[in-house]
Amino acid sequence: NMHVIKTADWVVDLGPEGGDKGGEIVVAGPPEKVVQEPRSYTGRFLKHYLVAPATAAAPVAKAATAQG
Repeated sequence: NMHVIKTADWVVDLGPEGGDKGGEIVVAGPPEKVVQEPRSYTGRFLKHYLVAPATAAAPVAKAATAQG
């Protein structure tokens, strides 16, 4: 579950594949480090969950009108 992994303090990603082709530590560290490891399948999917949300645009000031 990527929502759980993204909030973890520390992730240990085993791989690089499953079964006989796995079993080694691909990367260990905070989620931000996992997404930087190119051999990590977990990191490839996790990076989409760690993207910072778009910041709201600054409010547009209303134009002042003069009456007279």
